[in-house]
Formats: sequence, C-alpha cells, structure tokens
Amino acid sequence: MAGLLSGCGTSYDLPGVDDAVNARANAMFAQAKAAPPRAAATPAAGAARFQRVASRVQPVAERLCNAELAEKGADCRVQLGLDMQRTDRNAYFTYAGPGNGNPVIRFTVPMLQDVESDDEVAFIMGHEYGHLIGQHIVKQQQQAVAGALILGAITAYGNAQAASAGQSYDPNAVSRNMEIGAAVGSKAYSQTYELESDMLGTRIAMAAGYDPVKGAQFFARDEAARSRNGQLSFWGTHPADSRRLAVVLATVDQVKAGPADRE
Repeated sequence: MAGLLSGCGTSYDLPGVDDAVNARANAMFAQAKAAPPRAAATPAAGAARFQRVASRVQPVAERLCNAELAEKGADCRVQLGLDMQRTDRNAYFTYAGPGNGNPVIRFTVPMLQDVESDDEVAFIMGHEYGHLIGQHIVKQQQQAVAGALILGAITAYGNAQAASAGQSYDPNAVSRNMEIGAAVGSKAYSQTYELESDMLGTRIAMAAGYDPVKGAQFFARDEAARSRNGQLSFWGTHPADSRRLAVVLATVDQVKAGPADRE
C-alpha cells in the first residue's frame, strides 16, 4: 500500500533544516509559548484586517497557483471570504463545486479576532492557498481510492482462498476493510501536506510583502495564551511544534539566498 500511495505524495521538496535552524525555531517556539494572554479584536477590526491582507495576498497566490497548475487545468479563482456561521477559531480550504471546482478559503470571525497582526493573517491565508497549489484534497481523494481498492482486493483474495479451502469467512469483510483502507489512505501524507503548505504559505506571504516568521508565531503560542475567547483554534487539527517553525525559517533563508542556492 505504501508503495502505491507514494505517487500521491508532496509535489515540492521541503527546505533542509539544519541544527542552527532548529535552534532558532526552538527559541522562537519557547518565546511564543511564554507570551501572555491578550484581548481579542472586535469583529469589525478582524474583518477589516482580513480585507486588507486579502487584497495583497490573493493576487500573489493566484499567480503562483496559475503558474504551477496551468497544465493540470486546476481552478485557481478562489472564493476568499468570511465564514459567518461557524463559532470556532478556524481557517480552511475546500471546494464548493463538483469535480473539485470552485475552490474556497474561509476565515471564521473568532479566528480574525484572535490573530495579533497582518503577518499572521497573511501566513494563514498563504498556508490555505498552499493546500490548493499542492493539490492536497485531490491527492487525499486519490489516496482514499487506492487504499480502499488495495485493502479490499487483499480481503477478497483472502475470502476466496478461505472459500476454496472450505473454511468460513466474513462476507462483509471486503466492504468493511475497503472503508478502513480509504481512511488510512486519505491520511497517509496529512502531516507532510501541512509542512508543504507551510512552505508554500511562507513564500506567498513573503511575496506579498509580509513577514511569515512573525506570522507563524501564532501557531506556537499555548492554546490558553492565544486569547481569552474559548479553547478552539485553527491548530486543533494541525499540531504545532518547533519543526513547523523550522520549515518556515528554512524557507525564508532559502528565498533570501536566491534561486541559485535553492535545493
């Protein structure tokens, strides 16, 4: 299964992270974790910040998306806006149309109340665009199909062998194991996709004139220190650790070094 799923992995090589970068990331992580609680912004201030950042990030991200995915015919015209219904602190990427059409990026209002700077919004926005450019949902769908078919085929073969030997077997095992295979397959590269999105988000934020290192500090802060408004956060399904900060730092170093020194 691992071999067949490998074709659905990441599209980009992550920058190398050496001991010096790790040390910087660890220090930054510790400093951000020690940050005290702060008051949340008003919904109006958060919405204004979102619009301000989006006006700069969206054209940069769309140009990169078109350059990277033109041959694949992917839709790069993202519907970028606010989710006025959800009450958790979150930002997410998805598709609103069939066949992975009408890409959507949404920020919840509590998320925008919680961020501390335009740099943080820019990095988060770039990260979500990274999921589109990296084709992560498409790949997860492919991985789910591959996992279901592989584990289903293995189970069917086992049932056939048992039947030919006159042994009992579970007639529902194939469908059940196909569901398990789909679930395992869809998550095969989930953490790697997050790192890839961090790298792409860093590049997008920098190209739009923001500081992704300051932006990524949002994800290092302790949950209780991020704001006084509840315990839900964007990072709930994206575990924060110094490794992710190291990828951001290494990407910044790579961009500053120039194309000739890129890996």
